[in-house]
Amino acid sequence: MGREIADHLRFYAELGVAGLSRDPQWRSRATPSADASTSALEHPSTPAPEHPSTLESLDDIKTEIGPACTRCKLCSLGRSQIVFGTGHPKARLMFVGEAPGEEEDERGEPFVGRSGQLLTKIIEAIGLSREQVYIANVIKCRPPNNRNPEPDEVAACEPFLFRQIDVINPAVIVPLGKFAAQCLLKTTDPITRLRGRRFNYRGTTLIPTFHPAYLLRNPSAKREVWDDMKLVRAILQGDA
Repeated sequence: MGREIADHLRFYAELGVAGLSRDPQWRSRATPSADASTSALEHPSTPAPEHPSTLESLDDIKTEIGPACTRCKLCSLGRSQIVFGTGHPKARLMFVGEAPGEEEDERGEPFVGRSGQLLTKIIEAIGLSREQVYIANVIKCRPPNNRNPEPDEVAACEPFLFRQIDVINPAVIVPLGKFAAQCLLKTTDPITRLRGRRFNYRGTTLIPTFHPAYLLRNPSAKREVWDDMKLVRAILQGDA
């Protein structure tokens, strides 16, 4: 119990939370049930493919995409550059977001704005660094005005994400937010139903959680994210 409390306090400290609420409603919020946290997604008509063996590298995939990809209309809608992904090429933990934002488009690296700074704190709260994980997006180019990617854009870009996943072969994938989770799992379930659950995906484990941008708007959701990240940490440590 003492270690759990210490872990909670360290996590909130990493996220910049100075204290905890004494509101009984907050403290009694339901946590995922054992069934929910271990359930597997079952879609008989669209089974998730198993992880295939691959001899290509991340550099091979990046070279194939090219620095000026024209596979979808985003190439002519104001994007500055391709935002491929960053991190350890054989990371055991991989995060997948939706698409680059303005700062990511400028710097060519995913999650470098306010959401990215919060993601870094989340990663550090489970004892890792950004250099030890891999971070990518479903879409490699920024949509105009940060709108949601459209189906044709996803169709053109997601095969490269699948190949990144297969090359990295992480032990755990964490989709960040509704769009990434729904895209990977091919479901329309809301993120509130998906987060905290454990899915079999391409030969690895997938655990959706809230997007850091959502946490910036709704700080009380940090408790759910901490529950999700404890499950991620336990899997990485072989305890779950």
